[in-house]
Amino acid sequence: VQLVESGGGLVQAGGSLRLSCAASGRTLDDYGMGWFRQGPGKEREFVAAIGWTTGTTFFASAVKGGVAISGDNAELTVYLQMKNLKPEDTAVYYCAAAPGGSSWWTGLAYEFDDWGRGTQVQVTV
Repeated sequence: VQLVESGGGLVQAGGSLRLSCAASGRTLDDYGMGWFRQGPGKEREFVAAIGWTTGTTFFASAVKGGVAISGDNAELTVYLQMKNLKPEDTAVYYCAAAPGGSSWWTGLAYEFDDWGRGTQVQVTV
């Protein structure tokens, strides 16, 4: 699966952004699609994931309530809607795909086989 993220940019604290991840190469049936982020000087961390077939969602505790994840099967695109952004949300956000049979709901990066190149989000005070 090829993944291309978009929608990042510069936003003031308290603002909102919607990131998009366009997938291609195959259908996403039974896949888990996830978003991760890596802030400056930080480890990559899980943000949210969605089961493409079931629509089941999982969120990192650090972002719960501030993000929503959704998918559009017709467009093969997964979205990450973020609100009330804080400077600590500044990071490169990556989209990732985990095949059926993986434990994608754990949010563990090694469960995801395919990754996009990321989109930069910068939140200013």
